[in-house]
Amino acid sequence: MRLVYMNPNSTQSMTQSIVEVARLEAPQIDIFGLTNVGGPAAIQGPEDGDVAVVGLMRLLDEARDLKADAIVIACFDDTGLDALRARAHCPVLGIGQSAYATAQLLGARFSVVTSLAVSVPVIEHNIKSTGFGPNCTSVRASGLPVLEIDAGGQDVLQRLSDEIDAAVTDDAAQAVVLGCAGMAPLRDALAAKSAVALIDGVAASVHLAQVAARFA
Repeated sequence: MRLVYMNPNSTQSMTQSIVEVARLEAPQIDIFGLTNVGGPAAIQGPEDGDVAVVGLMRLLDEARDLKADAIVIACFDDTGLDALRARAHCPVLGIGQSAYATAQLLGARFSVVTSLAVSVPVIEHNIKSTGFGPNCTSVRASGLPVLEIDAGGQDVLQRLSDEIDAAVTDDAAQAVVLGCAGMAPLRDALAAKSAVALIDGVAASVHLAQVAARFA
């Protein structure tokens, strides 16, 4: 099994951290990361996503050369998901989609905690268009830029923890989806402070991609 994570943004360190999380989740399979070097440094809002799609399409040839059995878009906005699916040689998943599906499998009403407010409409549209709307209690912006989340640190952890707590208290969330790929390495530290299940789309996508490849 070969799984390729395609990062729509050009931040190589984020690609590496995503791959590290995925490999820890499934050490028995081969996992690779590709970075959209011509894309924005971070995907923050629909304009960044639109710009990134052209570069993502170019990465399909590299994924094919790597003999990928499945591809995962490593951005919570699921940037270019439909376009990539239409041209890819194998199943394509998004980490956002994978997180929502996992929450539904748990039977949990979930809230999403993401980065900036500009990302909220994109995520809300994705949730509604893929049929997960009835299970979603809210999409909450932490106010943290993507690259600040990726850098981590105690201030970032505290801000995200506060927003997770608010999702439970204010929105009655039974699970919280971490709505940014940069949050994937922070999941364990955040889970230690949380009273509800935290769903990371990177980890979820590792398992769902194997299922998709099995039935493709």
